[in-house]
Amino acid sequence: MSATRRQVLAQARAVGAGIAFTGALSELFAGTAAARNLGDTGYGPLVPDPHGLLDLPKGFRYTVLSREGERLRSGEGPVPSNHDGMAAFAGPANRTHLVRNHENRVTAKIPVPTVAGLTYDPAGKGGCTALTLDAGRRVLSERVAIAGTAVNCAGGRTPWGTWLTCEETEDRAGTNGYTKDHGFIFEVHPTDPHRTGAVPLTAMGRFQHEAIAVDPRHGVVYETEDAFDKPFGLFYRFLPEKPLGGVGSLRAGGRLQAMRVPGVPDLSTVQETGAHFDGVEWADVPDPLATGTPTRLQDYGPGGITHAQKLEGCYWGGSCVYFVSSFARAANGSAADHYGQIWRYDPARRRLTLVVVFGPDTDVRLPGESPDNICLAPSGGLMVCEDGNGAQHVFGVTRAGEVYAMARNRQNTGTAQEPEWGEFAGVTFAPDGRTMYVNCYTPGTTFAVTGPWRR
Repeated sequence: MSATRRQVLAQARAVGAGIAFTGALSELFAGTAAARNLGDTGYGPLVPDPHGLLDLPKGFRYTVLSREGERLRSGEGPVPSNHDGMAAFAGPANRTHLVRNHENRVTAKIPVPTVAGLTYDPAGKGGCTALTLDAGRRVLSERVAIAGTAVNCAGGRTPWGTWLTCEETEDRAGTNGYTKDHGFIFEVHPTDPHRTGAVPLTAMGRFQHEAIAVDPRHGVVYETEDAFDKPFGLFYRFLPEKPLGGVGSLRAGGRLQAMRVPGVPDLSTVQETGAHFDGVEWADVPDPLATGTPTRLQDYGPGGITHAQKLEGCYWGGSCVYFVSSFARAANGSAADHYGQIWRYDPARRRLTLVVVFGPDTDVRLPGESPDNICLAPSGGLMVCEDGNGAQHVFGVTRAGEVYAMARNRQNTGTAQEPEWGEFAGVTFAPDGRTMYVNCYTPGTTFAVTGPWRR
């Protein structure tokens, strides 16, 4: 998630400024529980929040669960800054467990406190915190879940109920004061973090990780690489030695491979929704630890490899994995420009399909931003976190392709004359679908949003 991006996507709508989408959106929800109750409209215009925190449609309300700088309930220190990727897990007695990333670099305002047995590199400022909520969404506990990592951006949940947190960096030991290499994935248990500890899953590669999604039938883990500048990132899959083996099983290792689409060296050249490519290949990554050369620059043989700029969100739906290319710019070295894509890969058919293309449509001066964190909504469609300058929103996308503003950040970190608002991140829903949890990146704030989600 780059603070330098400003690729504006827009289309004027009744709810204000939105995002233009084209493509077969119904493909995104096929085979999911959400597909059985797909919403066709939004929830109406946003209502200004008198408290100046979060604007929502009429009938919705929010609770602030946690803010940076407050004291962790565990007494381990202050709530860290830069709230990012997040997931919600069901617990007993209608409790909900949240695991939240903190995308902290060495310059972080409030680092994740170091805790014995949960710290990978004492010089690392990133990590995760874990919250437990009761049935009324009151915070029962809040503690460090892993510390000493770096730039924990997104990640993904596993079928056995843990969170895989991803480091979006390639810094080595000796760089920026780090004592260990970074750029790994770590497994985090939502209620017993000492069970997973702070062990890098080295076989899953060392690169600028963004997000993951796990095939719940075969255990294959798909990984995105967020590279802003050329050479751009790759889309990977990890074939575990112990697929679906449960907590700690990914430590047993496996094979890391990168996607090769024959004849397509750069996904930005594909512009038409519905375009598909059969016979997708997977090439073994020669050196997953990138001991000499970054994985995206390694030699993949005469067929080369397929790159894409800003690969970010990743999720599993039905029998396919979906991943986001947040944007592409020829000025940065991409073969062509676009304002955001969502791709679908069908493992059974070895077919890659471009299913959604993001605007602009009418007026690029209107607010709106390239896609970042995304999730499926309980009433159908997507929730898309906006990331960039200007006004920041969580946008909803219905099955019919309607785009609506679901939330707007009102926390001005600039001045009245030059306002600034932090991006949204980590959007996720409670297991029962009745609560949306979302983070404001800065000032780090975690919200619980309730209302008529199934309307």
